[in-house]
Amino acid sequence: MLTNQSVAERLQAKFGSAIVSTDEQFGMLSLTVQRETIYAIMQFLRDDADLQFNFMTDLCGIHYPDNPKATELGVIYHLHSWSHNFRIRLRTFFPRTDVRVPSMVPLYATANWMERETYDFFGVNFVGHPDLRRILNVDEMDFFPLRKEYPLEEQTRTDKDDAKFGREGNYVVKV
Repeated sequence: MLTNQSVAERLQAKFGSAIVSTDEQFGMLSLTVQRETIYAIMQFLRDDADLQFNFMTDLCGIHYPDNPKATELGVIYHLHSWSHNFRIRLRTFFPRTDVRVPSMVPLYATANWMERETYDFFGVNFVGHPDLRRILNVDEMDFFPLRKEYPLEEQTRTDKDDAKFGREGNYVVKV
């Protein structure tokens, strides 16, 4: 029977310093791994006879604009071992200046559209993807909408009266 501790120890023994950190969130083992070894780790999780993580449940991008530059953007993978009914989360991070990770399509067919969606919204280049192009947004879009790189409100609006939104004047709170 798999446990969070046994899987973490197995991966630490096999990949050593490529496992940056391990933690447990809501009972699920979560590992942060180096980008250069993410493909090898995922292939090991899938192919190992004792682990059998044979299904990718989810893949998504993440943007932490306040993180140090090397960990600003990342990809999160959720894998499931059907035979053990066990789930695991893997994360890998990279700088905005080098937004690329290997495609997992050769390992998990379910990664195909999820990688396209992550490319579409975060601009992550999945190296080796068979058809990496936008899937939900228009092709002419020249930005990635889920990156936190632009102001939340349009700065040039003239049709908005701040007084109607409680943003005008100096407010004093009386105690």
